Amino acid sequence: MADHGYVHKLKTGKPGNPILFVLHGTGGDENQFFGFGAELLPEATIVSPRGDVSEYGAARFFRRTGEGVYDMADLARATEKMVNFVKTLAAEHQASEIIGLGYSNGANILANVLIEEGVFDRTVLMHPLIPFRPKDNPALAGRQILITAGERDPICPAPLTQALADYFKAQKANVEVEWHAGGHDIRQNEVAAIGRFLKA
Repeated sequence: MADHGYVHKLKTGKPGNPILFVLHGTGGDENQFFGFGAELLPEATIVSPRGDVSEYGAARFFRRTGEGVYDMADLARATEKMVNFVKTLAAEHQASEIIGLGYSNGANILANVLIEEGVFDRTVLMHPLIPFRPKDNPALAGRQILITAGERDPICPAPLTQALADYFKAQKANVEVEWHAGGHDIRQNEVAAIGRFLKA
């Protein structure tokens, strides 16, 4: 199996069905959300790449110089690589729709792919952090985006989460935000919201 640049797990769905990319958080791997993705959309092709950057042994999708401080040159590299990976696999599997789901660092690379290129028709961003003002992108109009977040998340502060949601709304994307009262943990109301969003 060609890796197309990332070590990844793949479950092939029927041609003409959606393709769902599931991306792990820092220190996760291609197994973290693979089963979850298959449960959410059993008929879809499921692709789960492993981040190609190591931070003290923890896999990530791009480098950072500190907590919440991104290596912007490496983010640009990683974004271009992910765009090519997603487009290639979506074409190979004749996907009817391109869907992304990412948590933490996985959500951050998905968010930047959206900001730069669009690509995804529907996207789930779980606890994303974009600590800069993104550029405008008219191609985001009509895209479906669900953001899930904790009101007391020390890694992804709530005001920055809200700013990202507001940015996507300003680009005329269709945005839903699902909050819980906790931190960087994934809670049941998030999982339920994701299920509703993907089955809609």
